[in-house]
Amino acid sequence: VYNAAPAWGVTVGDALGVPDPVLTQHLHLHQGQTFSFLGIRVSSPLSLVVNGKRPPGSALAPPRLALSNPSAPP
Repeated sequence: VYNAAPAWGVTVGDALGVPDPVLTQHLHLHQGQTFSFLGIRVSSPLSLVVNGKRPPGSALAPPRLALSNPSAPP
């Protein structure tokens, strides 16, 4: 689950409701082999319903700021 906090997750046997899913077909070629699979994305782990309940706010990973300056000297 993208953007989920490391300490939060779902386990085998949990009932999972996925509102407004975005289904994407992934197709990757690597060393002559083809890998194809479906991916489901939601806007946030907080939009899921797990065992009839919404996840707590702590299920969302904290934001991280990453900066880069390609013109800066190494």
